[in-house]
Amino acid sequence: MAAVSADYGHRSPYQTLLADVLSSVAALQHAAEHVEQWMQPDEQPAPGPGMQARVDYQPLGVVGIISPWNFPINLAFSPLAGILAAGNRAMLKPSELTPRTAELLAKLIRQYFDPLELTTILGDADIGAAFSAQAFDHLMFTGSTNVGRHVMRAASENLVPVTLELGGKSPVVLDADADVKTAAERVLTVKTFNAGQICISPDYVLLPENARDVFVERARSFVTETFPTLQDNPDYTAIISDRHFERLQGLLADARAKGATVIELQPEGEANSVAGNRKMAPTLVLNPTDEMSVMQEEIFGPILPIKTCRTTQEAVDYINAHPRPLAAYYFGNRPEQQKWFGEQTTSGALVINDVMTHASVESVPFGGIGASGIGAYHGIYGFRRFSHAKAVVVQSASGEFNLRLRAPYAAGQAQIEALLAGN
Repeated sequence: MAAVSADYGHRSPYQTLLADVLSSVAALQHAAEHVEQWMQPDEQPAPGPGMQARVDYQPLGVVGIISPWNFPINLAFSPLAGILAAGNRAMLKPSELTPRTAELLAKLIRQYFDPLELTTILGDADIGAAFSAQAFDHLMFTGSTNVGRHVMRAASENLVPVTLELGGKSPVVLDADADVKTAAERVLTVKTFNAGQICISPDYVLLPENARDVFVERARSFVTETFPTLQDNPDYTAIISDRHFERLQGLLADARAKGATVIELQPEGEANSVAGNRKMAPTLVLNPTDEMSVMQEEIFGPILPIKTCRTTQEAVDYINAHPRPLAAYYFGNRPEQQKWFGEQTTSGALVINDVMTHASVESVPFGGIGASGIGAYHGIYGFRRFSHAKAVVVQSASGEFNLRLRAPYAAGQAQIEALLAGN
């Protein structure tokens, strides 16, 4: 916890315990409990007499992992649960933005793993670029969409298959019957966790016009209740770096300059977001437009644009006009509308009446689609992602499926023609 907090400037110890340590243990335990079942061959039907077919799962070989800074322990060990369960060896390149945590991971991995099983490579972005160009049997990357493009390009030189867990702009949609206050509480809970530095954090809210003021007021009161103080609060996490802090402030400046209303949810009597300790207040952006950077870039911080829509169809159309998100969050109580929303939108995951909970469910896949990622892992989906599914077909001595390939073909051709004609 101390290493992660030092890397951040300050990070809530509870957040590290819950979202980095406990979640990693849960992923590893789930794999340990189920791996024997996952390893079993899948028996499959076969088309010919005396023929048996199955799928065997074999290790790929050596898997490279490039892990990010926002959850530097979990996003190394959660993929490792599937990678190691599948029988692979692995090389880990942690983020250079959390150097103390990276050093600690390297030390613990040297202590508890054979270097031929798992090893760590430390270094800056240049080392990361060289790492992504290695001839791995598979490469797992978690990070931004822009960097993901470079990683995929480098991997393609060696025809290395990739799993890319990227990001994007995950929307929240409130339908007409949504419990607006509950939605505000659940969205702000996640938006303030790790100061919003989460790939599946809500990036903007789409709601009816008559729900906006209720949402804003509950967001304001909820933050005040949860964080009576921000600047000296051990439960509130800092922004990871000066550069990232300045980028977030730039998003707000751009939004103000282009006509948005910006509301900092700052406790009474406290100064605005402070650059010195990088504690940034949760901030709402009202009346955002697509010309604003805050609606173009993944935010990765405690900023929440709120956009009104006349209908839920309008909200769906807005989502579908933009790159496919890593997650979508829908608030509404009618089962038919929940089903409709899921069918009308495409995202890596869909959570109904909550935010981010899917990441804690090891029995469902975690990953993106389109610009938000390639492939998924967690549980059996990670085991299979990092395995080679090998087809095995056994033909008995008494039956020969390929007899139909032997000439002369006249009789066989007549049979096929009759079959195709429906006779």
